Order: sequence, then structure tokens, then C-alpha cells
Amino acid sequence: MAYWALQLKDKSWGETRIVNVKKVWAVYFSATGTTEKVVTRVAEGVADELGVAYESIDFTLPAAREAVLNFSADDLVVFGTPVYAGRVPNVLLKYLETIRGNGAVAVPVVVFGNRSYDDSLIELRDILEKDGFHTIAAGAFVGEHSFSCVLGKGRPDDADMVVAYDFAKRVATKLGAIADSPALSPVTVKGTPYPYRGYYRPRDPQGNPVDMRKIRPLTSDACNDCKTCVEVCPMGSISYDDVREYTGICVRCGACVKKCPQQAKYYDDEAYLYHKRELEEGLTRRAEPELFV
Repeated sequence: MAYWALQLKDKSWGETRIVNVKKVWAVYFSATGTTEKVVTRVAEGVADELGVAYESIDFTLPAAREAVLNFSADDLVVFGTPVYAGRVPNVLLKYLETIRGNGAVAVPVVVFGNRSYDDSLIELRDILEKDGFHTIAAGAFVGEHSFSCVLGKGRPDDADMVVAYDFAKRVATKLGAIADSPALSPVTVKGTPYPYRGYYRPRDPQGNPVDMRKIRPLTSDACNDCKTCVEVCPMGSISYDDVREYTGICVRCGACVKKCPQQAKYYDDEAYLYHKRELEEGLTRRAEPELFV
């Protein structure tokens, strides 16, 4: 099997050791598929450039988060999450703490809905470092906003995929450069170091903060009970017996709304709709990926 040899300075022991990158992993949470698309493109690109094996792990659905992920010093992991309210989704934090890097090389990637990634990238980097990964590069990409089919429509698009593959090439080149500089520090990214800024909060027309945590999608009479929404909910919160009923939390990820074949899921909450309209009207500019290598 092909491999890519590099030297890393072990953070625990302070000793230089040889690491053979034998496999590249794409690991992601992706309710509507945007994070999956970016992370897969980057990971496949790195694997192609290095000539090593590639594999993916999708931990979007609850069952996938029941097992602890363990990697090795022979792995390079492109690890991605969406941005929720400017941060790593808080519903994932306990699960992310269980992942074991064991000295693997990692590339944190976040995907935001054309607004801002705020402190999500530095937070994900810190999580991976704490889990025992060596972060060597990082990226923030744009995906269609979970609330909207207008904000960031169709993204990541073809232009984003070109950037993602170029990023993969730069990651592969960085690996080669590390061999000449064995001491490895966490990749430098934008964001406020811990303690991070608070979660982004939308506001009503009077400028007062709005709490959206209890807002749930409704179900119209167009529903034919196909159960697609049950199958795609990353929190497992939609009742199989009655798809109009929520048995757990809703993170407003957009999966049930955007993946419903009958377009039967929708929101009617006034604050939600105001915030959605505000985003769509105020963020018409095209945000671009930001890369750190």
C-alpha cells in the first residue's frame, strides 16, 4: 500500500517520530449534504495527491454516533461540521469529545450559510487538538443556508469545488514541507481564542434578541407519510407513528424541509420568517471560502 512519510513532533513526549500516512478519511456531520460535499472533495483530493487509500465516515444520524471513532498516527482526517449560530453545533460537543485522534493528522473544515463562520473554525480546531489530532490546515466553506433556498443557493457550487480541490493540493504540499520542520503547532485560524464568543442570536424588528430553540417545522396536508423526514432527522426527533410530532430537540438543520419529496415541511413562526427574510435581503454578496495552510 502506498503511504506518505512525514515527521511530527509528538506533543506529549516532545520527540520526533515518523508517521506514515496510509489513509485519508472524510469525517462529517451533514444534515443537508453541503458539508459532506466539501469534506469529501477535499479528502478525495488529498488522497489522490498522496496516492493513498480513502474512506468516509458520516456521523449525521444518531445511530452513527453510538460508536467511538478511533484513528491512528497513520491517518489524515478531513473533519467537517456545519456552522450553527457561529459555532460548532452544540448538540455535537459531547460526541466530539469521545473521538480519539491518537496522533493522526487532521484538517478541520466548517461550512457556513453565507453569513459568517464566527468562532466555529477555531472551536473545531481546538476540539480536534484536544482529541489527540495534529491540525495542519483548516478551511471555512460556504453552503446553502439551512433556513433558506436563496441564501447561498446551490452552494457549494462548481467554483467552490475548484477551491476545495486546490486546497487539497495545498494540504498535500504542506505534508511534504512538514518533513523539513518536524515541530508542529496547531494551524493558525481566524476566531476568538477560548473563551469563544457567544452563539449568534437573531433579533426582532425592534432589535430584541429572539430565542428560536422551541421553533419546529410544521407539516402540511401535502404530506403522504413517506417517512423521509423521520429517516433524515439527525436528532432522531420526528415520530415514526406521526410525522407531525417531535419527540426530541430540533436544531433547525433544514434536513426535513429540504429533503421532503412533497415539500410538506414548512415554518410559520413570525420571528423565524423575519430572520430568514433579513438574512436573504441583507446578505446578497457572495461570501468566499477562507483557507489556512
